Amino acid sequence: MTEKVSLTELQVIIRDSLYLSLPDSYWVMAEISELKENTAGHCYLELIEKHPEEKNVRARVKAIIWSNRYRFLKAFFENITGESLREGLKILVKTKVEYHELYGLSLIISDIDPAFTLGEMAIRRQLVIKKLEQEGVFSMNKELKFPAVPQRIAVISSKNAAGYSDFINHLKSNSFGYVFYTALIETSLQGTETEQGVISALDKIALNSHLFDLVVIIRGGGSQSDLSWFDSYNIAYHVTQFPLPVITGIGHDKDVTITDMVANRSLKTPTAVADFLIDYVSFAENHIVEMSSEIIGASRIIIEKNKNRIETLGIKLFPLARIMMSDIKDKLSAEIIEIINIGKELIIRAGLIPSNQETRLSSAAKSLASGKDIMLKRNGHRLITGTINCLSVNNVRMKGLESTLQLLNPENILQRGFSITTINGMILKNTEQIKKDDLIDTQLYEGNLRSRVLEKKGRKGDREKE
Repeated sequence: MTEKVSLTELQVIIRDSLYLSLPDSYWVMAEISELKENTAGHCYLELIEKHPEEKNVRARVKAIIWSNRYRFLKAFFENITGESLREGLKILVKTKVEYHELYGLSLIISDIDPAFTLGEMAIRRQLVIKKLEQEGVFSMNKELKFPAVPQRIAVISSKNAAGYSDFINHLKSNSFGYVFYTALIETSLQGTETEQGVISALDKIALNSHLFDLVVIIRGGGSQSDLSWFDSYNIAYHVTQFPLPVITGIGHDKDVTITDMVANRSLKTPTAVADFLIDYVSFAENHIVEMSSEIIGASRIIIEKNKNRIETLGIKLFPLARIMMSDIKDKLSAEIIEIINIGKELIIRAGLIPSNQETRLSSAAKSLASGKDIMLKRNGHRLITGTINCLSVNNVRMKGLESTLQLLNPENILQRGFSITTINGMILKNTEQIKKDDLIDTQLYEGNLRSRVLEKKGRKGDREKE
């Protein structure tokens, strides 16, 4: 063809050809890449198509919803789906092809099918849940041990959100007088900034996770469509990998988001989260009080038992001493009789000895008997004195044992300024039982403390390495 045409003429040929070739309307499935509303109320979109497993765009086209139609379609779509038309949303729209000499090819949208979008959202939600389960991370945050006394709380929210104010006021005005330490990591929880904002906030907290007991994600009010951002795989995955328990209070009564599913605890509202934390600390306090009462009761039983034992031993000691004295006396009497018999036998044998020998023998026997008698009297006196001394020493010893037991009374030790430190119910005796960042409990005479180990030192004052 050698005929020359102007650019305008060529554009008209293209337009007329398209009208002739594509006279009907078409239902088109696409994803919203861009969406803008101008002052006149018209909605300008960019629609794209991507393969589910690819990031590259396979097709792209401009689309328009004129203002008189847009007002109806927008309200209709939001009422059915609970979602606003936004970037990243997959839609099924009825379109007609239009070609303009200045603006090129575009699609004029006249209708939208909200059922398609609901189906796509449900499919996407199930795919996210399935992916988290296949990766084995779905319940990881739920498996974290919840702190016994959760008081240091990192809060992800907007400082201007009503839910955040309700949460803080409820914590501070609790009837028990508990003190909670909160740190706000501010971010938007509405619109397209939600995903990146929540992930960034979690990353900041993770860098200082040793300063907190848990993380709370709260928002109050907001549109139903804002909840869909918490079905994000990226947010849910970050929660599953987080080193601290995460509690959600996103402010909804009916729907449960994927972020709620993977969190350690999920509650309906920020106020419900505050109530949960207050009740949890109250439970911990009651448990500590019960344990203290049990320890005091056990200590009293041990002291009373040992006191009775000492009294029983004292009662048994006096009869034993009398029995020992009686045995010694009987033994001495037997020795005296034996000596007398020996003397008589010697006298009889000495009958044939000259009288001078008899006299000497008699004198010697008397001297021996006298010596033995003195020795017996001296031994008897020593026995009595020794017994009295033994009883006195044992009495002093028993009094000393009673005083020692009284000094070892836990209540007296605590009253003198000492304390009992435990970890997980076990009494600490050396620094090898603990490591850095462990939570330890200290019992004082009046009250208890909860502490975290920042560093530890050996007996010589040297810092121990972890």
